[in-house]
Amino acid sequence: MHPSLWRQAQLVALHGLYKVTEGIYQVRGLDLSNLTLVEGRDGVVVIDPLISAETAAAALRLYREHRGERPVTAVIYTHSHVDHFGGVRGVVDGADVESGCVPVLAPQGFLHHAVVENVYAGTAMGRRAAYMYGAALPVGPAGQLGAGLGMSTSTGTVTLIPPTLDVTHTGQEERLDGVRMVFQLTPGTEAPAEMNSFFPDHGALCMAENATHTLHNLLTLRGALVRDPHGWARYLTEAIELFADATSVEFASHHWPTWGRAEVTALLSEQRDVYAYQHDQTLRLLNKGYVGAEIAEVLELPPALARAWHARGYYGSLSHNVKAVYQRYLGWFDGNPAHLWPHPPEQAARRYVDAIGGPEAVLTVARRALADGDLRWVAELAGHLVFAEPANAEARELQARAFEQLGFGAENATWRNFYLTGAAELRGHDVGTPTSPASPDLVAQLTVPQLFDSLAIQVDGPRAADERIVLDWTVGADPTGQYWSRLSNGVLTHGPGPSREPAEAHVRLRKAALVALVAGGVAPAELAKSGQLAVDGPAAVLTRLLAALDPPDPDFAIVTP
Repeated sequence: MHPSLWRQAQLVALHGLYKVTEGIYQVRGLDLSNLTLVEGRDGVVVIDPLISAETAAAALRLYREHRGERPVTAVIYTHSHVDHFGGVRGVVDGADVESGCVPVLAPQGFLHHAVVENVYAGTAMGRRAAYMYGAALPVGPAGQLGAGLGMSTSTGTVTLIPPTLDVTHTGQEERLDGVRMVFQLTPGTEAPAEMNSFFPDHGALCMAENATHTLHNLLTLRGALVRDPHGWARYLTEAIELFADATSVEFASHHWPTWGRAEVTALLSEQRDVYAYQHDQTLRLLNKGYVGAEIAEVLELPPALARAWHARGYYGSLSHNVKAVYQRYLGWFDGNPAHLWPHPPEQAARRYVDAIGGPEAVLTVARRALADGDLRWVAELAGHLVFAEPANAEARELQARAFEQLGFGAENATWRNFYLTGAAELRGHDVGTPTSPASPDLVAQLTVPQLFDSLAIQVDGPRAADERIVLDWTVGADPTGQYWSRLSNGVLTHGPGPSREPAEAHVRLRKAALVALVAGGVAPAELAKSGQLAVDGPAAVLTRLLAALDPPDPDFAIVTP
């Protein structure tokens, strides 16, 4: 194992209730993220209630064992990633939120980004997240060493209670249970909707996930939109200018606090510089003609940043971050016509194997490369043979051994997890997708147009190319809840109000029934029997529409064709 990652793993493995400063506590080590508790006049304000209701409830119990049975009087989501809201029903009852007893505060745009990211591409992200977090790996020196950002992701019940109060601008002040807070909106940094929070009466600054004790991702390996390092650096500068002089302790939703005004300023300044450096230097080199893979090989952090423990690549990496910057500005194509229309992996693999001289020739070269320690070349060569001949046991084992050694040598925890999970699957261990980010609570928060979008994403375009189905819909009892949908040319379009062209049927249903249709597994007849759905006109039309859907596969292959 990499000694630097081993030390980071030891630190993130420390778990328990920790005092940040008078009146502010954190429960660390029960999930990927921290649960922060700020004591108020009548109870406690919870910040970022982890991924799962079960771990969040355990964190709250631990706090109460040491600090008394204080009720939760408010909840704050710092940003729109699941490890910062998924456990909310473990700390607060939804009825208390709906009644107005417990406010839930979040940055503007939170709900949209929280549900869309986890639903639209949620299946693919979930499968890749199984690799990124090493959920199926044994924990230990030869397996998972955490995720660099914290321990691995929990696998309990993901929940969501919508915010009742939005932070809409920097400088907005709120008082929750007597606790004064000043907010800084930081959209498009580590998350599409994110904010930092300053507690003037405590001299405490919560940096959400914008400044932690690792180099963060500009493009997470599970997949997401590329983040903006230029904006990220700018918001860190703004945080220094707004809060640093009045801050005695900084904490985040991962890792441990930083105490002391000078130390906090140094941390924020170096974090700012590391994101700005990656942005600026990638642009400098791409404007000299370097492509992403070349920039990743030649670019190094300046010595002062490279020595900073919190700038080491335990979660993000300089290598994949600079490729993300390249992608953000120039996209997937590097400008070389040879890369404009390449053969897809399986077809290319068969051609490579044939060009090298057949399977045995590939194995000979790969064995020699393994003996020489050229692990990246082994992984690439053996990978071609695996894709050409998936049942070739020696090719699979050679690639697995290369992955294993690359993982053992990685300072980055997510690289390690990817490599070791890939090796496990090559050796016949079915990892699958341990948890789905698209939980019922998240899907239930989709708007009706977003639910129709979710149906559109599932349409099998080639199979439905000759279908033409126009439907009117009434969703819920509200007469304003009228929509139309049109399937034609393999595309499902939709809009508000009745259709401008004759509809073949009118579907009347509750929103929960539409959610069930999107999630799949429930037939319209079953919903009709329970009174949740009715069709004016031929019911077979709705059946035809649903027959055009192609549900996602949560267990798709990654290291094999």
